[in-house]
Amino acid sequence: MAPKNEDSMSGFFFALTAYLLWGFLPLYMKAMAHIPPVEVIAHRVVWSVPIALAVIAVLGRTAELRAALRSPRMLAMGALTAALISVNWGIYVWAIGSGHALDAALGYYINPLFSIFLGAVLLRERIRPAQGVAIALAAVAVAVLTWDAGRLPVVALGLTLSWGFYAFLKKWLPIGPNQGFTLEVLILLPLALAYIGWRGLVGGGHFMAGVGWDTALLFGCGLVTAGPLMIYANGAKRLRLSTIAIMQYIAPTMIFLTAVFLFDEPFSAVKMAAFALIWAALVIYTLSMLQGRRQA
Repeated sequence: MAPKNEDSMSGFFFALTAYLLWGFLPLYMKAMAHIPPVEVIAHRVVWSVPIALAVIAVLGRTAELRAALRSPRMLAMGALTAALISVNWGIYVWAIGSGHALDAALGYYINPLFSIFLGAVLLRERIRPAQGVAIALAAVAVAVLTWDAGRLPVVALGLTLSWGFYAFLKKWLPIGPNQGFTLEVLILLPLALAYIGWRGLVGGGHFMAGVGWDTALLFGCGLVTAGPLMIYANGAKRLRLSTIAIMQYIAPTMIFLTAVFLFDEPFSAVKMAAFALIWAALVIYTLSMLQGRRQA
């Protein structure tokens, strides 16, 4: 039986918790700015595995995971989504640590508009006029930033493209979201362990290297990675898609406020204009989506 397409209070609190945790994530990543992003990603993978496996066991979904691990097609699809999420994590960790949190916020603001664009191009989905206007405004914002900097906003576009294609391909992965995430980190686990081992051998690793705070932060990467994703998966099942689409602005808004008021990143008039265009695009997109829901 198909799940009910309605909102529930439990779903709202699950989703809200996930987005708030993602919103606070820059503070955690900033504390690891001195650690190479690849090392951070490796520990995100390694310490996510036991948490993900524990959740799968509690939910009684281990049989589905075992079946996926025996399927070459599922492994190939999982490897592709795992590669995309690794790229997304890498760009994000580098952006926060190197003073580009504003670019990260911009990338995640553009995400829903890029998803509409992907649906139109790859699935021939019809774009409503208001959605077309929203996408055009986002394109103008990118053009403004490109003109100001003399180059494309690589960080924002990298996050948008990697997450957009990840989310698109994830929909085609014939396995539940928790099982899918577990499959991805299991695929990445050998590479992550090899990298951590190599860093330890050459003396460049930060885990158990004498600084207790670094070890604790790297160990906690599993919790801050797997926790929000799995909490979100439970919320998404209990909410309408349109509700989730509106709530997804919580995290980039918190990243934006953190970048400006806590990290003191420069916020020029040109960036303000670009963000204003993005915010206008999101308002148009949201109103169009809500109107479509009322007409459905």
